[in-house]
Amino acid sequence: MGKRRLFIFDTENFHFGQVPRKIGRTLATLFVYMLLTFTLAVLVYLAFSLVFRTDTERRLRREIRMYERLYADLEEREELLGDAIADLQHKDNDIYALVFHTPGAPMLDPLDRADAISAADTIPEARLAEYTRDKVNVLMQQSKTVDAAFERIFRALSDSSFVLPPMSLPIADITYPQVGASSGRKMNPFYKAYVYHEGLDLIVSRGTPVLAAADGTVTSVTVSRKGQGRTVRIAHAGGYETVYAHLESMNAYVGQVVRAGDKIGTVGMSGQAFAPHLHYEVRKDGIAKDPVGFFFASVSPAEYVNMLYMSISTLQSMD
Repeated sequence: MGKRRLFIFDTENFHFGQVPRKIGRTLATLFVYMLLTFTLAVLVYLAFSLVFRTDTERRLRREIRMYERLYADLEEREELLGDAIADLQHKDNDIYALVFHTPGAPMLDPLDRADAISAADTIPEARLAEYTRDKVNVLMQQSKTVDAAFERIFRALSDSSFVLPPMSLPIADITYPQVGASSGRKMNPFYKAYVYHEGLDLIVSRGTPVLAAADGTVTSVTVSRKGQGRTVRIAHAGGYETVYAHLESMNAYVGQVVRAGDKIGTVGMSGQAFAPHLHYEVRKDGIAKDPVGFFFASVSPAEYVNMLYMSISTLQSMD
């Protein structure tokens, strides 16, 4: 069929003429057709979506119904689990307060706390500039101290006679929550009095291998039921000496030459020990040093800082 045309009769000239098409009417007709087509498409889609479902939709609907049935039970279990965790945390805090005389059990990361930076909000605006200036001056002075320390280190390393101290961990893969009291005045667990503690307590399970912290020669193997119990002493180059006390077993003999990482015994609680742990000492020319200070080369910076925090904040030793 051809396109339909409209004609009109001209009474003045007595003839038929074609009626001209208007653009506006044409656009209106096109819009109506498009609207009807869109509406029909939406109705067809809704009909199909209500009647026909894909495999994925059917699976998701089954899962939703299952979760609706399980939600009430899961919510109850979540509340019970939260109460159990809170109770365990309370017990841990009581144990650490009783045994180590600390405010509470160690957190996941004691230095990663929200309140560590909250103090900045309490600084009055009027003093903010002054505070910042003073802080910058302190940091500049500290940077000079660090630079001077690096210069001393570089000079020492360039000296052919320089000897590295014992820097390996005496227990493999030790982490900061297992670090107890370090050297200094600590409360003795038996006498309940503050005495000088000359080493570092590493709290691990009985039977854990104890490793030599550096190359050296075994100078003493002691078996005793008192004091430090079974103890191994190793002499190292440069006047250093390491001590490993309260061992359960010893794999060393006097005069034995050991390498860093060699097993020299296992952790125990021989002698006067409050619980299984390794009492570890580092001495330089007979003078006791803080053993944590020699761990920085064997752990990450964050782990080292947390070890320092734990060793300082723990106020009671294990022997």
